[in-house]
Amino acid sequence: MSRTPDQIAADRARYEEHQRKGLQNAPKALPGASAVPAAPITDPIHSETIPGGWYWSTILKAGDTIRIAQDHGPSAVSMIAWSLADTSERLNLPDTVKVQWTTAIAKGRVLFSDMGRVLFSVTEAASTAHDGLVGGSTAATHPGQRNTRDNFILVAGKLGLDRRDIPSAMTFFAPLRVDADGNFVWREDLRVAGDYVDLRAEMDLIIALSNCPHPLDPKPVTNPVTVTRFRLPVAADDLCRTATAEAVRGFENNATQLA
Repeated sequence: MSRTPDQIAADRARYEEHQRKGLQNAPKALPGASAVPAAPITDPIHSETIPGGWYWSTILKAGDTIRIAQDHGPSAVSMIAWSLADTSERLNLPDTVKVQWTTAIAKGRVLFSDMGRVLFSVTEAASTAHDGLVGGSTAATHPGQRNTRDNFILVAGKLGLDRRDIPSAMTFFAPLRVDADGNFVWREDLRVAGDYVDLRAEMDLIIALSNCPHPLDPKPVTNPVTVTRFRLPVAADDLCRTATAEAVRGFENNATQLA
């Protein structure tokens, strides 16, 4: 049964009121973009270069931070992640976008699992040119080239998982937005030369990264990207843990799991 215009308007009004209350509950405003170039990492644990078209997976311990950096020029990097303790818990981008009321992944935001816990804190980000909606490339989007879907299938097989265990992918350095008519729009103006993002693991994780062009990039380019692992102390008033009411609840769920 189709809804009447009055019902649609009423639903929209309820949604906007819920959004208004959610945004008002944020304890503090988010900061601006991180400085470029990035501050040097003084005590790296490990550094990996992912060539164009290839993938890499690793285990992160809670408190590890990875920096994904465009040291060799622009490239899109897709990421999926699972809880090390239970791989049925995985990165959930619809919830990440929904509960934070934005598609813009920026410094101070967090990435949620499908169980309401925080997988990652975005501790640094030089731009908001990241896509949590479309996902990675497939054989159909880039015929004859390596693609993210096939890369993640290879990773899943090596981990004893299968295609059903592959969640939606977060793609960094892909400036995708949604216009007023609900269309995906490529916003090249959001890109920043030398872009990078620092992600702190908030639980023990398995992650996979794929360095392939985004499906909607009008001028797809693939360069090597550098991934560096390091650790930094977490301040008591850490921005990511206090910036929004949703993040506070997510970290409470993390604490409950550990308890």
